[in-house]
Amino acid sequence: MINKQILLAVLAALPLLVQAEHLELDPVEVLGDANQASLTQKATAGGDSAKLTEALGVQLRRAGGVSSLPMLQGLADDRIRIKVDGMDLISSCANHMNPALSYIDPANIAQIKVYAGVTPVSVGGDSIAGSIVVQSEQPEFSKSDALLVKGQLSSFYRSNNDAVGGNISASVANEQVYMRYTGATVDANNSKAGGSFKNAGPAAIDRGHLDADEIGSTAYRSTNHALALGFKQDHHLLELKLGLQDIDKQGFVNQRMDMTGNQSEQYQLRYLGEFDWGQLQSRLYHERTQHKMQFGDDKQFMYGTAPGMPMQTLGKTTGFNTEVELRHNARDTTRWGADVQSYRLDDYWPASGTGMMMAPNTFQNINNGERDRLDVYGEWDATWSQQWFTQAGLRASQVKTSTGTVQGYNPTVVGMAGYGAAANTFNAQDRSETDHNIDMTLLARFSPDQTKTFQAGYAIKNRAPNLYERYTWANTNTMVMNMNNWYGDGNGYVGDINLKPETAHTFSLTADLHDAGKQQWQLNITPFYTYVQDYIDAVSCASLGKVCAARPDGFSNLSLDNQSAQLYGLDISAKNTLINNSELGRLSALAKLNYVRGKNKTSNDDLFQIMPLNAVFGLEQSLGAWENKLEIKVVDKKDHVQAIRKENKTAGYSIFNVYSSYHWQQAKLELSVENLFDKSYSDPLGGAYLGQGATMGAGVFAGTQVPGLGRSINIGFTMYH
Repeated sequence: MINKQILLAVLAALPLLVQAEHLELDPVEVLGDANQASLTQKATAGGDSAKLTEALGVQLRRAGGVSSLPMLQGLADDRIRIKVDGMDLISSCANHMNPALSYIDPANIAQIKVYAGVTPVSVGGDSIAGSIVVQSEQPEFSKSDALLVKGQLSSFYRSNNDAVGGNISASVANEQVYMRYTGATVDANNSKAGGSFKNAGPAAIDRGHLDADEIGSTAYRSTNHALALGFKQDHHLLELKLGLQDIDKQGFVNQRMDMTGNQSEQYQLRYLGEFDWGQLQSRLYHERTQHKMQFGDDKQFMYGTAPGMPMQTLGKTTGFNTEVELRHNARDTTRWGADVQSYRLDDYWPASGTGMMMAPNTFQNINNGERDRLDVYGEWDATWSQQWFTQAGLRASQVKTSTGTVQGYNPTVVGMAGYGAAANTFNAQDRSETDHNIDMTLLARFSPDQTKTFQAGYAIKNRAPNLYERYTWANTNTMVMNMNNWYGDGNGYVGDINLKPETAHTFSLTADLHDAGKQQWQLNITPFYTYVQDYIDAVSCASLGKVCAARPDGFSNLSLDNQSAQLYGLDISAKNTLINNSELGRLSALAKLNYVRGKNKTSNDDLFQIMPLNAVFGLEQSLGAWENKLEIKVVDKKDHVQAIRKENKTAGYSIFNVYSSYHWQQAKLELSVENLFDKSYSDPLGGAYLGQGATMGAGVFAGTQVPGLGRSINIGFTMYH
């Protein structure tokens, strides 16, 4: 059994990796913290910023080329709070094609912090899994009369999908004024699997040819621009940031539609002040996204008289957050803050063709959707002694949601293919909901000496339903239900106005052992347990008294309901320096193990898309300007799958990756080979393969899992000034 092999390998490696007697943790439970220097292979990430979080223990659910969805301790997507330069961004798409991390290019990221499970209330809120905080470069001012000028130019190539990209950044500053520009672009073809996973042939009736190992609907093209302007006076900073994004194509291998346009604008004004008593930071931001979906190059375009199925979304987010940190004395620090967010969503599908099914009206999926959130919080850090630290926090939240009346393409169509009756039923309901939530975190850390730290935490976290979970309404038409799917499982969904917020109770323990200088070895062990009350999961339509259309393709039409769930697991990481001399440089061994088990306690079904037991073993070497890494990733078979969603099982696999980089004074070369032996395997988090064919109809059948990527030889080159 592969799972036993993984466990035995890790246990056998621990004495070699760690000769342990010591440990220390940060004041809060941070799963990972990456800065500019440690963002490994950043230049060759292919434009997907979420990929940078993998080194910090984050799992990724498959989506588009720049739109992977992070997962923490078995929970993903909207269950994680993701802050991009302090902005809470919301995915404005029925398929969640534009998640928060897709709005910043890897080239513009300077720091990533990942908080899992027991999350401080100051970085949490409206989430139950944890938080990911991403920051771009902080303003850097000149320390003399001379101008401070910096620049960077980078380019990369990935052989698997012929991805070509580049980025440029430049900054100039004197002692009071700072300006920085960053631009990035990437263009990629379809990816290739490690071997044949389907039959070769036409992608669709009116499309081209795909080889048996070509993963349909994985091509993408993206461009991002960012401008920052800062003003400094003594200990006060005022910063204006602007961001522009243009994605004119992004295929989605596990969705029935593709992204054919995503134009986004982001505006932010931030104030930061340092005082004798502490710090004050406030931020005002606005984001506007115009999103378009249609069938891409590998999916059938014509259906009778209908030229595809155009879908458009307009999302607007306006937010304000402020926090004051008070340093009362050597022991006590408190933080007090507020978050205000206003979100507006219009999701509408213009008529297509002359038939009755998609004409003559515009289909209103969500009409004038509103989601307004107001949070206030307080947090107290206390350093009682050199050995003891505690943190206590409380956040109160109010979330209001509502939406307008809706209509289908043609209200005169009757029966299971019609829209009129479903729209009338939805419009007759009270569509306004107000949720009042409480988040709480209690954490204690004990460090008996320089080399040992033990941490225990308990948290209550809440998340109110998103607009798609509550307000998608058409349950009588399979075509429409297919379009409302942010899970990548191929099924169709209808929402439920009466959904309650999710409430998670999380318990976490951490033992962190290392040498006194944190240079030679480290062992970190974190078991966790989460119970989620009112967990939002898939259920049969009949269980809620809804009548949904039957379907012959092996997929299901489902609704959503509050149930209960539990997740428990274990994270282990270890690192030890094996050699440190002038001839061979520094050679270190590392190991990571992750295990999560998720269960729906109401239905006794497994939870959806839980990563099976997996481990990473590696050797890292640095010698002068060279840095090298060899790793093997081992993943167990996946046989705990969710029956209600007809989730696919996957076999276990192992893949090898090699990374290398060379630094000059003003340049860096990055080389890597991922999946060195071109292993063919199914991605446990890939979802259902919908990358080609007549995805609107019943000609694409369930049962094929999205494959993992085959071998890719990657090269990146960066010049600095």
